Amino acid sequence: MRHEFTPTKFYYTFGPHQPALRVRPSDTIVTQTLDSSSRGPDGQEVPQEMQHQSPGTTVYAANPQTGPFYVEGAGVGDMLAVHIEEITPNRSWAESRFVPGFGVFAPEDRACGPTGLSDPLPERSFIWELDLERQVGRLELPQSTLAQIEISLHPFFGCIGTAPRFGEVISSITPAEHGGNMDCVDTGIGATVYLPVFVEGAYLMFGDVHAAQGDGESCGVGLETPARVQVTVDLIRGKAIHWPRIEDETHIMVAGSARPLIDAYRIAHVELIRWLAADYGFDQWEAMQVVSQVGTARVGNVVDPKYTVVAKFPKAYLLG
Repeated sequence: MRHEFTPTKFYYTFGPHQPALRVRPSDTIVTQTLDSSSRGPDGQEVPQEMQHQSPGTTVYAANPQTGPFYVEGAGVGDMLAVHIEEITPNRSWAESRFVPGFGVFAPEDRACGPTGLSDPLPERSFIWELDLERQVGRLELPQSTLAQIEISLHPFFGCIGTAPRFGEVISSITPAEHGGNMDCVDTGIGATVYLPVFVEGAYLMFGDVHAAQGDGESCGVGLETPARVQVTVDLIRGKAIHWPRIEDETHIMVAGSARPLIDAYRIAHVELIRWLAADYGFDQWEAMQVVSQVGTARVGNVVDPKYTVVAKFPKAYLLG
């Protein structure tokens, strides 16, 4: 079944919130996401009544999520397969920003303010013009020798995930085992994202579309834009995974999120080796040897509360 879904509320946390829509395995969802500042195609912030509020506390209002989508029949120990079929930015511009205390070049502490060890980054906004017909973004560079730069767009979900385990509710700025704010450019059109089911119904959510972003998201902000999106959701029963997996035409991948960065790297590679051993006929230690020689790794982000590394294995070397 195909669902044309118009959101009436956007959430700033991943968790078992009131389901926005109940879907069945093999259903397709066509819907809308906002940019990271809760703005839609008209550039205006959506009304407060459409934004997540939590009585008695303050919710950090960033990366609004569309959903949650309750998947009928999904139980703990199952796996969702989310096929990403369309991510179309639907605004003529995207914004990136410098936020004092945020980003890999900002050693001052975000919660406590500047430490005095360095000057904070200047608060500055960069508006990129999106040429959606040519799939390029343009930025004026008035202070540079080169007056303008043009880059290719590659829209992807900055955030995609399910409800976390152990009854937790996790901010949409944080990646973890459930997925979340991985900021991984591989979660784009044509990819399938495999997500663990930790809560009955899975509670799939996604948002924070970036029209483009470099590895690491160094300044902390990609090309933030709202988008029209389409995904098809499948359910693989009895297939428990511990971390998000991604598959595209050329690679299988695992996303691991942790601090320090080396732990994210280890998590992603251990899970990739286990995947090769469980599903593709490799001996575990031989898989480790082959990954060591042909595997690649991508840094999704080094700016979120947990960093994300994606371990990638070329499909050309899969056995069978």
